[in-house]
Amino acid sequence: MIKQLRKVGNSNALILDKPILELLGLEENGQVQLTIQDGHLIVTPAFPRVVRAEDVTGHLDYVMKKRANVLSRLAD
Repeated sequence: MIKQLRKVGNSNALILDKPILELLGLEENGQVQLTIQDGHLIVTPAFPRVVRAEDVTGHLDYVMKKRANVLSRLAD
C-alpha cells in the first residue's frame, strides 16, 4: 500500500486508514514505536494487544476490496 505524507504545520504526517489502525490495535491518539532498520521505517504499537486471526482477515478483505485497483497495478 502506498500512502502520501501530508503537511501538518512544519512537519509531515502519515495518515493511516481506520482498518490499518484496527489491524495494529491502535485507536485515535494511540502511541507508536518508530524504528529504522536497513533504510526501512517500521511502525509498531507502543503497547501492542493480541489481534484475532478473524479480525485480521475481515479487515484485510476490506482493504483489498477498497484498494483493488491500486493492488492490481502494483502486481503488474
